[in-house]
Amino acid sequence: MIKEKQPSPIVIDLTGPDGNAFYLLGMAQRLAKQMGKDGEAITKEAMSGNYDHLVSVLDREFGEFVTFLK
Repeated sequence: MIKEKQPSPIVIDLTGPDGNAFYLLGMAQRLAKQMGKDGEAITKEAMSGNYDHLVSVLDREFGEFVTFLK
C-alpha cells in the first residue's frame, strides 16, 4: 500500500526550554517560511501582548501542525 507522506507532528512542551518565547518566535518564523505565510506579521502580532497571547497566536496560525503542551 502506498500512502501520502504526512508531516511529522511537532510537539512543544511550554513548561520546558522549548516554551521560551524566543524559541517559539524562531519556530514561528521557520514554519511561516516553509508554509508561505507572512512570518513578520505573525511575529509582530504575537509580540503585541503577553506570553499567553503569543501562544494563542501561534496556536491559531500553526495549531494544525504543532501541539502545545502546558
